[in-house]
Amino acid sequence: MGVGIKSLDIQINGYLAVLNTRQKKALLTVAKTFAEETDDSGYSDEFKRELDSRYEEYMSGGKLISEAEANKRIRKIIKGK
Repeated sequence: MGVGIKSLDIQINGYLAVLNTRQKKALLTVAKTFAEETDDSGYSDEFKRELDSRYEEYMSGGKLISEAEANKRIRKIIKGK
């Protein structure tokens, strides 16, 4: 198993030169599938959408709160449970 990443990249690139178009398309499909599976953030799609939404709001000049205010709100939520 001691094959390094660089070595793997070189091997993969070497095979690309000998593949025909159909084989390259199949390989691309497999690579895309692997890439989609490797989201190791652990966050749900819903949470990621929420983060994206809040980031967009921030970038468009949305209101921010201080760290102290955020901590105050968090403590209030925790106490309510």
